[in-house]
Amino acid sequence: MPRPAHIAMIGTPMVGHVLPGLDIIRALVARGHRVTYATAGRVAELIPTGAELVRVASTLPAAESDWPQDPIASASLFLDEAMAVLPQLHAVYDDAPADLYLYDNGAYAGRALAEAQGRGLVQLSPAHVAWDGALEEVGAAFARLPGGSAHRARFAAWLARCGAVTTNVEEFTGRPPRVLALIPRTMQPYADRVDTEAVTFVGPCFGGGGQQGGWMRPAGVEKVLLVSLGGSSYRRQREIYGQCVAAFADLPGWHVVLQIATGSDPAELGERVPPNFEVRPWVPPLTILEQVDAWVTHTGMSSSGEGLYAGVPMIAVPHGAEQCLHADRLVELGVARRIDTADVSAAALRTALMELIGDPQVAARSAWLWAEVRAEGGTRRAVELIEEQLVLERVC
Repeated sequence: MPRPAHIAMIGTPMVGHVLPGLDIIRALVARGHRVTYATAGRVAELIPTGAELVRVASTLPAAESDWPQDPIASASLFLDEAMAVLPQLHAVYDDAPADLYLYDNGAYAGRALAEAQGRGLVQLSPAHVAWDGALEEVGAAFARLPGGSAHRARFAAWLARCGAVTTNVEEFTGRPPRVLALIPRTMQPYADRVDTEAVTFVGPCFGGGGQQGGWMRPAGVEKVLLVSLGGSSYRRQREIYGQCVAAFADLPGWHVVLQIATGSDPAELGERVPPNFEVRPWVPPLTILEQVDAWVTHTGMSSSGEGLYAGVPMIAVPHGAEQCLHADRLVELGVARRIDTADVSAAALRTALMELIGDPQVAARSAWLWAEVRAEGGTRRAVELIEEQLVLERVC
């Protein structure tokens, strides 16, 4: 174990970008390192005890519904965020630079700061990483979109003046020198074309269940189903809850845990909640997942990884383009059935559940993938690699 160091995490203030790496932060603190975590907004409340919070002012939309659908507009928001946050980071870290910088894949200011200071950096990616040829393919497609060329020129101009060493936009955004991918390798497109010298798939990073919101499987129930569509509310979510109630209310022997999104009121379900339903506020669902038999999920990347990590068959109800890709991959892996939001009905949900639990191949594939994902190492492996990087930086 290397001697204690100052490790700084530069985050993106979005729950889906913060939660996947929190156990790594917790473990680094437990190993005696000084860890500072720069982020903004409500996600600051999630930062583990022992890490020093560095508050910055963010320009990103606070609500998921406020994000634009246009890819150029969305990309511009991340660039605007980097431009706004980098001076704030310099004000904090220039007088006392970290020994090593960790940064989220959406936190461009983290890489710019580390390069300007000549310090080592490791990207923590809770999403797909680039594969050989991807940057060229994506870059060409991006440039053909209205406003794509102007966005790239604006990004390049910022890199030229912000102190970054890497001034090529595609290299800066898509080819970090060191990446820890916090997703199962099996969820990565073209995984065989990913540069393994730069990227290590450590898989989902989870610690003990205590900090996830303890839950115990009720005694005497035959089967348990979790319905959890993420912590953020979105259009049609309440309607899907209602269809789940209709689908599973009279299912003999089944207990259903329904997690409702943050800010939702259980009273919105009215008097329709049947006796075999348990309605709970949303928390990261791993503790529950490890005790259930099936899961209705929106298949965000974190949720998909959690499902594989827990070995739970999934009814995939994606509500966005990325979730659809994840849902299709889970179906391809043999552990899920997909129902599009427009097609959600009580009959479709119930049929999907019966198919999942009645197919021995689904159980076998879930068990096999459970073992494969856990073998990637998770938090333990991530911390080992971060400390190895610390040693390399000190040698250099």
